[in-house]
Amino acid sequence: MRAIVAPILLLALGACEQQPAGEPVARARIDGKADPANPSPTPSSTATVASSVESACRSIIFEDASLTHCLATPSRHRVTMDLGPSGEAPYRSLTALARQRGSTGIAFAMNAGMFDDEGKPIGYFVENSERLQPLSTNDGEGNFHMKPNGVFYGSGGEWKVRTTEDFLANVTERPDFGTQSGPMLVINGKLHPEITQDGPSRLVRNAVGVDEQGRAHFVISNAPVSFGKLARFYRDELKVKNALYLDGNVSQLWNPATDRLDTGAPIGPIVVVERKGSE
Repeated sequence: MRAIVAPILLLALGACEQQPAGEPVARARIDGKADPANPSPTPSSTATVASSVESACRSIIFEDASLTHCLATPSRHRVTMDLGPSGEAPYRSLTALARQRGSTGIAFAMNAGMFDDEGKPIGYFVENSERLQPLSTNDGEGNFHMKPNGVFYGSGGEWKVRTTEDFLANVTERPDFGTQSGPMLVINGKLHPEITQDGPSRLVRNAVGVDEQGRAHFVISNAPVSFGKLARFYRDELKVKNALYLDGNVSQLWNPATDRLDTGAPIGPIVVVERKGSE
């Protein structure tokens, strides 16, 4: 989401969507060919003809909403952040990332945090243990500043989601990766206090949460969904005590195992989940 100030916060959180309308997200094959018969392909638990690799993502229906749930487990996956080629401008799309890196070893990738007009993160961002943007404790309007916001970070196989305040107070060593976004959807098992049950704002949205087993749950809606419904999915179905909103309207997923490669409005930071043992 672009860091554009919204005029006023509405009770239903709808006005926190400060990003421009942009182009709608399009679901496409990795080879770039459109699939009009199935504009929103859903990952399956088994490999497709195009891939012999099991998908880490699956289709879920929650309260009549279609979601895609991608699971990263420390024993099988590595999590990294990728803004763009070293020393160059941000990718701004999953298509550019796919062209640069290829699909070998990639379990899935997703946009991962809010950004400015150039695609650079507006909050804390660490890639390959290098801090590219410091932690932001600024006040403001819009989703990012809907306190508490938070940080998804990790080193090795230990991944966590913390509120920004908790991160500032307790994390003293720089992690291998990290991205700051907001708002938090679930905080210590409770919904963010300003998220309503099912507010009027509806967008394609994505988020991340880490469960008590240390697994990272990435979720993207396949159709517009409210903040409340996405937050309840983390709390009630995934039993995740801390979950962080990543973005809305620009939310996109690349899942090589099912040839899903979303396109749409320009994005910023990207989280890449790699399969261990793949070169």
